[in-house]
Amino acid sequence: MYHNKKILLVDDEAGLIDMLKITLTKERFTNISSAYNGKDALELVRNNDFDLMLLDVMLPDMTGFELCTQIRQFSYAPIIFLTSCAGDLDVVTGLAVGGDDYITKPYNPLEVVARITAILRRQTQYAPVASAAMPVTYDYGKFNVNPDTATLTVDGNEIECTAKEFELLCFFCKNPNHIFTATQLYESVWDPMGFGDEKTVTIHISKLRKKLGDDTKNPSIILNMRGLGYKFIPPVKEENR
Repeated sequence: MYHNKKILLVDDEAGLIDMLKITLTKERFTNISSAYNGKDALELVRNNDFDLMLLDVMLPDMTGFELCTQIRQFSYAPIIFLTSCAGDLDVVTGLAVGGDDYITKPYNPLEVVARITAILRRQTQYAPVASAAMPVTYDYGKFNVNPDTATLTVDGNEIECTAKEFELLCFFCKNPNHIFTATQLYESVWDPMGFGDEKTVTIHISKLRKKLGDDTKNPSIILNMRGLGYKFIPPVKEENR
C-alpha cells in the first residue's frame, strides 16, 4: 500500500510544512520527513530511501534546482518542485535538472496531497510483480526498454532516466502508433485528475528524444502531430544478416 511510502518535504517555511504534514496525516500517510534547508535535506536523502520528494525552489542555502541536481546523483525517486513562479524558465529549469513535476504557490494542500497520492499509487501499480511469465521487454534494435529492471539501453549503453521519464517511455512503448494529447499523457502518466499543464509533458518528451538519440528538430520516434498531440513510432529493428 502506498500510504506507508517515505515522503520528504523540503521548505524553509515551517508553517507550510506543518500544514502539509497535517493534511497528509489526515489522508493516512504515516512516513513523512521534513527539512528546512538544502544541507539537511541532502543528508536525509543520503541516509534514507525516499519514495517521493517535494522541494521548494527557494531555500536559504541553495536553490531547489541545485539540491535536485545533487539528489539525482544517487536517487531517482519522483521530485515535485514547489515554486512561486510558474514562468517558463523556472519550469524548464526544474524539469531539466531532474524534476518530475511542479506545483505553483500558493497552493491548496489537498491538491498537493492528490498529486502525491496519484504518483505513489501509480508507482505501486507499476512496481514489477514476481511472475513465472516471461518478462516484457521492448527491443527496437537501437534501444531497448526493460520495465522489469527499469532500464533503458541505447546503442548498448545504459541511460539513466528519472521515474517519470521512464514511465512515459513505457507508456509510449505499450501504445505505439497512437496519438495522445499532452493532457491525455499527463493524466495517464502523472495524475488521472489532470492537475498540471502541458509544459511538464513537453519537457519530458524533449528529454526522452535526446536520450533515445532522436533528432529533436526533426524527430522520427516521438512525433509531434501538429494540432493533435504526440505519437510514438517504434524504430524498425534491423535484423543481423
